[in-house]
Amino acid sequence: MGRVSFHTLGCKLNFAETSNLRHQFEEHGFTCVGEKEFSDVSVINTCSVTSEADRKCRQIIRRTHRLNPDAFIIVTGCYAQLQPEEVALINGVDAVLGNAEKAHLFDLIDDFIPTSSTQVSVSCTGNIHSFDPALLADDRTRAFLKVQDGCDYSCSFCTIPIARGKSRSAPIDNMVDHAKLLAERGIKEVVLTGVNIGLYGKGSLDENQDIGLLELLKRLSKIDGINRYRISSIEPNLLTNDIIDFVADTPVMVPHFHIPLQSGNNTVLGAMRRRYRKELYLQRLEYIQSRMPDAGIGADVIVGFPAETNDHFSETHTFLANLPVTYLHVFTYSERPNTVAVKHSDSYPSIPSKERVRRNQSLQHLSKRKQIAFQERFRGHTRSVLWEHKSNADRMQGYTDNYIRVSKPFDKKCVGMIEDVQIGTEKIPFVTN
Repeated sequence: MGRVSFHTLGCKLNFAETSNLRHQFEEHGFTCVGEKEFSDVSVINTCSVTSEADRKCRQIIRRTHRLNPDAFIIVTGCYAQLQPEEVALINGVDAVLGNAEKAHLFDLIDDFIPTSSTQVSVSCTGNIHSFDPALLADDRTRAFLKVQDGCDYSCSFCTIPIARGKSRSAPIDNMVDHAKLLAERGIKEVVLTGVNIGLYGKGSLDENQDIGLLELLKRLSKIDGINRYRISSIEPNLLTNDIIDFVADTPVMVPHFHIPLQSGNNTVLGAMRRRYRKELYLQRLEYIQSRMPDAGIGADVIVGFPAETNDHFSETHTFLANLPVTYLHVFTYSERPNTVAVKHSDSYPSIPSKERVRRNQSLQHLSKRKQIAFQERFRGHTRSVLWEHKSNADRMQGYTDNYIRVSKPFDKKCVGMIEDVQIGTEKIPFVTN
């Protein structure tokens, strides 16, 4: 049928969904090639979490068209969902598909021959009630399993509920079957992913299913062959002590959490419409520490939100500095169309761009210090490492159970192997981002 290339931006959920598209094209006789190679069809799965993400999407679309001017270019994902008319006007785009249409690409496009007009198929996310499962397992080590989609929250800075729709998930038996399939492929670690994974079970296609994330974890933990499960990210108000206890007491659950914070100031959290305050966040981390002192803990933080004064930011910095978090994902606030924060922009003064950058850099430095300090705690300790495929010509990398990245000389026999090694040594040094 021809050659197809893929370019994916954004979250692991997008990567898992792109993996499903890749399998669909292969089933229809296409050969999958790299994103910079010649192709007859190019699929661009986009992100729209910030204005910078939108800019990168436009840049990649134009670059793809320059590379393969005769290719049939399909743009899908969150940017396509939120700004379909804008995407359709970009030179070279032949089809624009929304998030609901993404999994049904071959039902919507009859052939892949460019025409003078752009096909736009984007449905309202308020009408989406289906759940399209997805998994990403491109090597023999780690897989990402989509267990949930959409979000019922209304954070004032976020477009994801608009782009993805209401929370929904597949029946638990389907998720178990997918995990068993990954085990049969030899996958050793499964990362559970979704838009708001703590809402798993809500909006289930199985009307008789009245269970949540904890029951899913219990069912998955009984599958033979999977040695590790990670929860990709979970809201602090949805991370219960029961879930923490289960992770602590279950060998296949790794001691690693990623818990969005966004701000360490309660006034800003209120303006963001977050469903917790800093005191609850601190309680969650203290309980994790009491049950799993060695746990790796990541946090998301947004700087430069309109309600964030200099004093608010200083409070966030101090709060984070004293928390047992081991790394940060720092985002600079970006005004997104149709969000509550933009609609009520008169309520708070906008933070100058230079100040947003300064705050971002300040937390990036803090993150680096925390990452190094966490690594040093375990220098010379023995931890289990899942070795990944070759990362460069002569070395391979892997993560410990508590999310410390290390490397060693490449050994083909070790790809996909979980090995107990002494980390932070000359032979197994730390890898610092």
